[in-house]
Amino acid sequence: MARKSSRGAQGSGTIRKKTVTRSGKEYTYWEARITTGRDPGTGKQIQRSFTGKTQKEVREKMQAAAVEVNQGTYTAPQRMAVGQWLDVWASDYLGAVKPSTVRNYRDLIRLHIKPALGAVRLQDIHAHTVQNFINGIDRAPATVRLICGVLSAALEKAMELDYIPQNPVKRCTLPRKEQKEIHPLDDGEVAALLAAAKGGELEHFITVALFTGMRMSELLGLTWDCVDYNSGTITVNKQLAPPAQRKAGEVFTTPKSHKPRIVAAAPSVLAALKTQRRRQIENQLRAGPMWDNAHNLIFTNATGGPMPQRDIERRFRAVADAAGLEGMRFHDCRHTFAVNALRAGDDVKTVQGNLGHATAAFTLDRYGHFTEAMQQASAARMERFIKDVLEL
Repeated sequence: MARKSSRGAQGSGTIRKKTVTRSGKEYTYWEARITTGRDPGTGKQIQRSFTGKTQKEVREKMQAAAVEVNQGTYTAPQRMAVGQWLDVWASDYLGAVKPSTVRNYRDLIRLHIKPALGAVRLQDIHAHTVQNFINGIDRAPATVRLICGVLSAALEKAMELDYIPQNPVKRCTLPRKEQKEIHPLDDGEVAALLAAAKGGELEHFITVALFTGMRMSELLGLTWDCVDYNSGTITVNKQLAPPAQRKAGEVFTTPKSHKPRIVAAAPSVLAALKTQRRRQIENQLRAGPMWDNAHNLIFTNATGGPMPQRDIERRFRAVADAAGLEGMRFHDCRHTFAVNALRAGDDVKTVQGNLGHATAAFTLDRYGHFTEAMQQASAARMERFIKDVLEL
Protein backbone atom coordinates (compact mmCIF):
# COMPACT_ATOMS: atom_id res chain seq x y z
CA MET A 1 0.00 0.00 0.00
CA ALA A 2 1.48 3.33 -1.03
CA ARG A 3 2.11 5.83 1.71
CA LYS A 4 0.61 9.29 1.38
CA SER A 5 3.34 11.93 1.18
CA SER A 6 3.41 14.48 3.98
CA ARG A 7 4.84 16.99 1.57
CA GLY A 8 2.47 19.46 -0.08
CA ALA A 9 1.77 18.48 -3.64
CA GLN A 10 2.58 20.98 -6.38
CA GLY A 11 -0.47 23.24 -6.81
CA SER A 12 -1.83 22.52 -3.33
CA GLY A 13 -2.38 25.28 -0.78
CA THR A 14 -3.84 26.48 2.49
CA ILE A 15 -6.06 29.39 3.54
CA ARG A 16 -6.14 31.18 6.89
CA LYS A 17 -7.67 34.26 8.46
CA LYS A 18 -5.29 36.94 9.77
CA THR A 19 -5.61 40.12 11.84
CA VAL A 20 -3.21 43.06 11.95
CA THR A 21 -3.28 46.23 14.06
CA ARG A 22 -2.38 49.57 12.48
CA SER A 23 -2.59 52.90 14.29
CA GLY A 24 -4.62 51.25 17.02
CA LYS A 25 -7.23 49.81 14.64
CA GLU A 26 -7.63 46.12 13.81
CA TYR A 27 -7.91 44.95 10.20
CA THR A 28 -8.94 41.40 9.27
CA TYR A 29 -8.07 39.75 5.97
CA TRP A 30 -7.50 36.30 4.46
CA GLU A 31 -4.24 34.77 3.26
CA ALA A 32 -3.71 31.78 0.99
CA ARG A 33 -0.44 29.97 0.31
CA ILE A 34 0.17 27.65 -2.62
CA THR A 35 3.10 25.40 -3.49
CA THR A 36 4.37 26.36 -6.95
CA GLY A 37 7.35 24.02 -7.14
CA ARG A 38 10.58 22.99 -5.43
CA ASP A 39 13.99 24.54 -5.26
CA PRO A 40 16.23 22.26 -7.38
CA GLY A 41 19.17 22.88 -5.08
CA THR A 42 17.61 22.42 -1.65
CA GLY A 43 14.46 20.47 -2.45
CA LYS A 44 12.45 22.88 -0.33
CA GLN A 45 8.98 23.93 -1.35
CA ILE A 46 8.59 27.21 -3.22
CA GLN A 47 5.40 28.93 -2.11
CA ARG A 48 3.44 31.95 -3.19
CA SER A 49 0.92 33.76 -1.02
CA PHE A 50 -2.20 35.81 -1.77
CA THR A 51 -4.25 38.12 0.41
CA GLY A 52 -7.80 39.41 0.11
CA LYS A 53 -10.77 40.82 2.00
CA THR A 54 -12.73 37.56 1.88
CA GLN A 55 -12.06 33.83 1.97
CA LYS A 56 -13.78 33.47 -1.41
CA GLU A 57 -11.46 36.05 -2.99
CA VAL A 58 -8.23 34.36 -1.90
CA ARG A 59 -9.59 30.89 -2.77
CA GLU A 60 -10.28 32.06 -6.34
CA LYS A 61 -6.77 33.54 -6.60
CA MET A 62 -5.24 30.33 -5.27
CA GLN A 63 -7.27 28.14 -7.61
CA ALA A 64 -6.31 30.26 -10.63
CA ALA A 65 -2.62 29.95 -9.70
CA ALA A 66 -3.02 26.18 -9.14
CA VAL A 67 -4.38 25.79 -12.66
CA GLU A 68 -1.37 27.65 -14.07
CA VAL A 69 1.03 25.50 -12.02
CA ASN A 70 -0.59 22.25 -13.13
CA GLN A 71 -0.73 23.36 -16.78
CA GLY A 72 2.89 24.47 -16.73
CA THR A 73 2.05 28.08 -17.61
CA TYR A 74 2.91 29.56 -14.21
CA THR A 75 5.64 32.23 -14.20
CA ALA A 76 7.70 32.54 -11.01
CA PRO A 77 7.61 36.13 -9.70
CA GLN A 78 11.41 36.48 -9.76
CA ARG A 79 11.32 35.90 -13.52
CA MET A 80 8.70 38.60 -14.04
CA ALA A 81 9.23 42.12 -15.23
CA VAL A 82 8.79 44.85 -12.63
CA GLY A 83 5.46 45.84 -14.19
CA GLN A 84 4.15 42.27 -13.86
CA TRP A 85 5.27 42.05 -10.25
CA LEU A 86 3.58 45.36 -9.42
CA ASP A 87 0.31 43.94 -10.77
CA VAL A 88 0.75 40.80 -8.68
CA TRP A 89 1.60 42.82 -5.58
CA ALA A 90 -1.37 45.17 -5.97
CA SER A 91 -3.73 42.27 -6.61
CA ASP A 92 -2.48 39.70 -4.09
CA TYR A 93 -0.74 41.45 -1.19
CA LEU A 94 -2.89 44.42 -0.23
CA GLY A 95 -5.75 42.61 1.46
CA ALA A 96 -5.41 44.65 4.67
CA VAL A 97 -5.28 48.00 2.84
CA LYS A 98 -8.32 50.24 2.33
CA PRO A 99 -9.82 49.98 -1.19
CA SER A 100 -9.40 53.73 -1.73
CA THR A 101 -5.69 53.45 -0.92
CA VAL A 102 -5.31 50.49 -3.27
CA ARG A 103 -6.89 52.55 -6.06
CA ASN A 104 -4.40 55.35 -5.39
CA TYR A 105 -1.51 52.87 -5.50
CA ARG A 106 -2.71 51.45 -8.82
CA ASP A 107 -2.94 54.95 -10.30
CA LEU A 108 0.63 55.77 -9.26
CA ILE A 109 1.83 52.46 -10.70
CA ARG A 110 0.00 53.01 -13.99
CA LEU A 111 0.89 56.67 -14.47
CA HIS A 112 4.45 56.83 -13.14
CA ILE A 113 6.19 53.55 -12.33
CA LYS A 114 5.21 51.24 -15.19
CA PRO A 115 6.08 53.66 -18.04
CA ALA A 116 9.64 53.94 -16.71
CA LEU A 117 10.40 50.61 -15.01
CA GLY A 118 7.67 48.22 -16.14
CA ALA A 119 9.82 46.35 -18.68
CA VAL A 120 12.85 45.90 -16.38
CA ARG A 121 13.25 42.34 -15.10
CA LEU A 122 12.60 42.07 -11.40
CA GLN A 123 15.97 40.39 -10.89
CA ASP A 124 17.70 43.25 -12.73
CA ILE A 125 16.28 46.16 -10.74
CA HIS A 126 19.18 47.98 -9.07
CA ALA A 127 19.61 51.13 -7.01
CA HIS A 128 21.15 53.10 -9.89
CA THR A 129 18.20 52.22 -12.15
CA VAL A 130 15.75 53.38 -9.48
CA GLN A 131 17.76 56.54 -8.76
CA ASN A 132 17.62 57.51 -12.45
CA PHE A 133 13.87 56.93 -12.33
CA ILE A 134 13.54 59.16 -9.24
CA ASN A 135 15.63 61.92 -10.77
CA GLY A 136 13.41 61.94 -13.85
CA ILE A 137 10.06 62.35 -12.07
CA ASP A 138 8.85 65.87 -12.83
CA ARG A 139 6.60 66.28 -9.81
CA ALA A 140 6.64 68.00 -6.42
CA PRO A 141 8.94 66.36 -3.83
CA ALA A 142 5.96 65.09 -1.82
CA THR A 143 4.55 63.34 -4.90
CA VAL A 144 7.93 61.84 -5.75
CA ARG A 145 8.21 60.45 -2.23
CA LEU A 146 4.71 58.99 -2.49
CA ILE A 147 5.52 57.25 -5.79
CA CYS A 148 8.75 55.86 -4.35
CA GLY A 149 6.88 54.69 -1.28
CA VAL A 150 4.61 52.52 -3.43
CA LEU A 151 7.56 51.11 -5.40
CA SER A 152 9.48 50.47 -2.18
CA ALA A 153 6.56 48.62 -0.58
CA ALA A 154 6.21 46.34 -3.60
CA LEU A 155 9.94 45.60 -3.75
CA GLU A 156 10.08 45.10 0.02
CA LYS A 157 7.52 42.31 -0.36
CA ALA A 158 9.53 40.83 -3.23
CA MET A 159 12.63 40.83 -0.99
CA GLU A 160 10.64 39.31 1.89
CA LEU A 161 9.66 36.46 -0.44
CA ASP A 162 13.31 36.01 -1.58
CA TYR A 163 12.53 37.07 -5.15
CA ILE A 164 15.23 39.76 -4.97
CA PRO A 165 18.20 40.03 -2.56
CA GLN A 166 17.51 43.59 -1.39
CA ASN A 167 15.20 46.57 -1.82
CA PRO A 168 17.04 49.03 -4.11
CA VAL A 169 14.75 51.96 -3.23
CA LYS A 170 16.22 52.03 0.28
CA ARG A 171 19.62 52.85 -1.17
CA CYS A 172 18.37 55.82 -3.18
CA THR A 173 18.27 59.52 -2.36
CA LEU A 174 14.81 61.07 -2.28
CA PRO A 175 14.05 64.79 -2.71
CA ARG A 176 13.65 66.76 0.49
CA LYS A 177 10.16 67.68 1.53
CA GLU A 178 9.23 71.26 0.83
CA GLN A 179 7.97 73.06 3.92
CA LYS A 180 5.15 75.30 2.79
CA GLU A 181 5.10 78.77 4.26
CA ILE A 182 2.42 79.22 6.90
CA HIS A 183 0.14 82.26 6.97
CA PRO A 184 -1.92 82.35 10.18
CA LEU A 185 -4.23 85.31 10.69
CA ASP A 186 -3.68 87.95 13.32
CA ASP A 187 -6.52 89.02 15.61
CA GLY A 188 -7.69 91.80 13.30
CA GLU A 189 -7.74 89.50 10.28
CA VAL A 190 -9.74 86.87 12.20
CA ALA A 191 -12.31 89.52 13.11
CA ALA A 192 -12.47 90.71 9.49
CA LEU A 193 -12.97 87.16 8.19
CA LEU A 194 -15.77 86.44 10.67
CA ALA A 195 -17.46 89.72 9.82
CA ALA A 196 -17.32 88.95 6.09
CA ALA A 197 -18.75 85.45 6.68
CA LYS A 198 -21.58 86.61 8.97
CA GLY A 199 -25.00 85.68 7.65
CA GLY A 200 -23.58 83.67 4.75
CA GLU A 201 -23.69 79.93 4.09
CA LEU A 202 -20.14 79.43 5.39
CA GLU A 203 -20.53 81.47 8.58
CA HIS A 204 -20.53 78.56 11.01
CA PHE A 205 -18.29 76.39 8.84
CA ILE A 206 -15.56 79.04 9.08
CA THR A 207 -16.17 79.64 12.80
CA VAL A 208 -15.72 75.96 13.66
CA ALA A 209 -12.62 75.74 11.45
CA LEU A 210 -10.96 78.78 13.03
CA PHE A 211 -11.56 77.67 16.62
CA THR A 212 -11.08 73.89 16.42
CA GLY A 213 -8.39 73.50 13.73
CA MET A 214 -10.38 70.82 11.92
CA ARG A 215 -9.51 70.07 8.31
CA MET A 216 -12.05 70.86 5.59
CA SER A 217 -12.65 67.16 4.87
CA GLU A 218 -13.23 66.53 8.58
CA LEU A 219 -15.77 69.34 8.78
CA LEU A 220 -17.55 68.05 5.68
CA GLY A 221 -17.72 64.60 7.29
CA LEU A 222 -18.77 65.83 10.73
CA THR A 223 -22.09 64.36 11.91
CA TRP A 224 -24.42 65.48 14.68
CA ASP A 225 -23.80 62.40 16.80
CA CYS A 226 -20.16 63.52 17.14
CA VAL A 227 -21.11 66.71 19.03
CA ASP A 228 -21.58 66.31 22.80
CA TYR A 229 -23.02 69.50 24.24
CA ASN A 230 -22.95 68.12 27.80
CA SER A 231 -19.20 67.48 27.81
CA GLY A 232 -18.46 70.32 25.37
CA THR A 233 -16.55 68.07 22.98
CA ILE A 234 -16.45 67.16 19.31
CA THR A 235 -15.31 63.68 18.24
CA VAL A 236 -13.38 63.69 14.97
CA ASN A 237 -13.52 60.08 13.78
CA LYS A 238 -13.99 60.37 10.02
CA GLN A 239 -13.80 62.63 7.00
CA LEU A 240 -15.87 62.92 3.86
CA ALA A 241 -14.51 60.68 1.11
CA PRO A 242 -13.61 62.19 -2.29
CA PRO A 243 -16.36 62.11 -4.96
CA ALA A 244 -14.92 59.08 -6.79
CA GLN A 245 -14.97 57.01 -3.62
CA ARG A 246 -18.49 58.16 -2.74
CA LYS A 247 -19.67 56.97 -6.14
CA ALA A 248 -18.22 53.57 -5.24
CA GLY A 249 -20.28 53.59 -2.03
CA GLU A 250 -17.58 54.76 0.40
CA VAL A 251 -19.06 57.90 2.00
CA PHE A 252 -16.51 58.35 4.80
CA THR A 253 -12.85 57.52 5.33
CA THR A 254 -10.75 57.62 8.48
CA PRO A 255 -9.08 60.93 9.39
CA LYS A 256 -5.67 61.69 7.92
CA SER A 257 -4.02 60.49 11.15
CA HIS A 258 -6.02 57.21 10.95
CA LYS A 259 -6.99 57.73 14.59
CA PRO A 260 -10.07 59.39 16.11
CA ARG A 261 -9.58 62.38 18.41
CA ILE A 262 -11.73 64.37 20.78
CA VAL A 263 -11.55 68.16 20.61
CA ALA A 264 -12.68 70.30 23.54
CA ALA A 265 -14.83 72.97 21.92
CA ALA A 266 -15.10 76.56 23.17
CA PRO A 267 -18.63 77.68 24.15
CA SER A 268 -18.70 79.97 21.10
CA VAL A 269 -18.11 76.98 18.84
CA LEU A 270 -20.92 75.02 20.47
CA ALA A 271 -23.20 78.05 20.14
CA ALA A 272 -22.32 78.28 16.42
CA LEU A 273 -23.21 74.60 15.99
CA LYS A 274 -26.57 75.11 17.68
CA THR A 275 -27.29 77.98 15.30
CA GLN A 276 -26.21 75.77 12.41
CA ARG A 277 -28.70 73.16 13.61
CA ARG A 278 -31.53 75.68 13.48
CA ARG A 279 -30.43 76.84 10.03
CA GLN A 280 -30.36 73.25 8.81
CA ILE A 281 -33.93 72.68 10.03
CA GLU A 282 -35.01 75.77 8.10
CA ASN A 283 -33.31 74.40 4.97
CA GLN A 284 -35.06 71.09 5.47
CA LEU A 285 -38.47 72.78 5.65
CA ARG A 286 -37.73 74.73 2.47
CA ALA A 287 -36.51 71.62 0.61
CA GLY A 288 -39.53 69.53 1.61
CA PRO A 289 -39.51 66.02 0.09
CA MET A 290 -36.24 66.77 -1.73
CA TRP A 291 -34.38 66.84 1.60
CA ASP A 292 -32.06 63.86 2.08
CA ASN A 293 -29.48 63.97 4.85
CA ALA A 294 -29.12 60.21 5.17
CA HIS A 295 -25.73 60.47 6.88
CA ASN A 296 -26.72 63.06 9.51
CA LEU A 297 -24.16 65.59 8.27
CA ILE A 298 -23.83 68.95 10.05
CA PHE A 299 -22.80 70.90 6.97
CA THR A 300 -24.88 70.10 3.88
CA ASN A 301 -26.07 71.64 0.64
CA ALA A 302 -29.60 73.02 0.23
CA THR A 303 -31.14 69.54 -0.04
CA GLY A 304 -29.17 67.76 2.70
CA GLY A 305 -26.42 66.23 0.59
CA PRO A 306 -22.65 66.56 1.12
CA MET A 307 -21.17 69.95 0.26
CA PRO A 308 -18.69 69.76 -2.66
CA GLN A 309 -15.18 70.72 -1.59
CA ARG A 310 -14.60 72.80 -4.72
CA ASP A 311 -17.76 74.75 -3.96
CA ILE A 312 -16.52 75.41 -0.42
CA GLU A 313 -13.16 76.59 -1.74
CA ARG A 314 -14.80 78.94 -4.25
CA ARG A 315 -17.15 80.46 -1.67
CA PHE A 316 -14.38 80.73 0.90
CA ARG A 317 -12.20 82.70 -1.54
CA ALA A 318 -15.09 85.13 -2.02
CA VAL A 319 -15.43 85.59 1.76
CA ALA A 320 -11.67 86.02 2.20
CA ASP A 321 -11.52 88.57 -0.62
CA ALA A 322 -14.40 90.51 0.96
CA ALA A 323 -12.41 90.58 4.22
CA GLY A 324 -9.38 91.98 2.40
CA LEU A 325 -7.49 88.67 2.71
CA GLU A 326 -6.73 87.95 -0.95
CA GLY A 327 -4.76 84.75 -1.40
CA MET A 328 -5.85 83.20 1.90
CA ARG A 329 -6.39 79.44 1.78
CA PHE A 330 -8.97 77.59 3.85
CA HIS A 331 -6.18 75.56 5.48
CA ASP A 332 -4.88 78.83 6.94
CA CYS A 333 -7.80 78.59 9.39
CA ARG A 334 -6.14 75.47 10.81
CA HIS A 335 -2.77 77.20 11.05
CA THR A 336 -4.45 80.15 12.77
CA PHE A 337 -5.98 77.87 15.40
CA ALA A 338 -2.64 76.17 16.09
CA VAL A 339 -0.65 79.38 16.46
CA ASN A 340 -3.30 81.08 18.60
CA ALA A 341 -3.53 78.01 20.85
CA LEU A 342 0.23 78.15 21.45
CA ARG A 343 0.10 81.91 22.01
CA ALA A 344 -2.68 81.38 24.55
CA GLY A 345 -0.44 79.05 26.55
CA ASP A 346 -1.59 75.59 25.43
CA ASP A 347 1.21 73.05 25.69
CA VAL A 348 2.44 71.40 22.51
CA LYS A 349 0.99 68.01 23.47
CA THR A 350 -2.50 69.49 23.80
CA VAL A 351 -2.24 71.26 20.44
CA GLN A 352 -0.96 68.05 18.85
CA GLY A 353 -3.98 66.16 20.16
CA ASN A 354 -6.45 68.79 18.96
CA LEU A 355 -4.92 68.88 15.48
CA GLY A 356 -4.54 65.12 15.16
CA HIS A 357 -0.81 65.23 14.42
CA ALA A 358 1.13 61.97 14.72
CA THR A 359 3.74 63.42 17.09
CA ALA A 360 4.26 66.46 19.29
CA ALA A 361 7.63 66.94 17.57
CA PHE A 362 5.86 67.56 14.27
CA THR A 363 3.57 70.14 15.89
CA LEU A 364 6.50 71.90 17.54
CA ASP A 365 8.51 71.94 14.31
CA ARG A 366 5.53 73.25 12.38
CA TYR A 367 4.28 75.96 14.72
CA GLY A 368 6.39 76.37 17.83
CA HIS A 369 8.66 79.11 16.51
CA PHE A 370 6.30 80.84 14.15
CA THR A 371 4.75 84.05 15.42
CA GLU A 372 6.77 87.19 15.91
CA ALA A 373 5.07 87.78 19.25
CA MET A 374 6.24 84.39 20.53
CA GLN A 375 9.79 85.09 19.34
CA GLN A 376 9.82 88.50 21.03
CA ALA A 377 8.45 86.98 24.24
CA SER A 378 11.22 84.38 24.15
CA ALA A 379 13.86 87.10 23.73
CA ALA A 380 12.32 89.06 26.61
CA ARG A 381 12.45 85.99 28.87
CA MET A 382 16.10 85.45 27.97
CA GLU A 383 16.88 89.11 28.70
CA ARG A 384 15.31 88.79 32.16
CA PHE A 385 17.33 85.63 32.78
CA ILE A 386 20.56 87.36 31.77
CA LYS A 387 19.89 90.30 34.07
CA ASP A 388 19.05 87.97 36.97
CA VAL A 389 22.32 86.08 36.44
CA LEU A 390 24.37 89.27 36.26
CA GLU A 391 22.86 90.50 39.52
CA LEU A 392 23.94 87.40 41.43
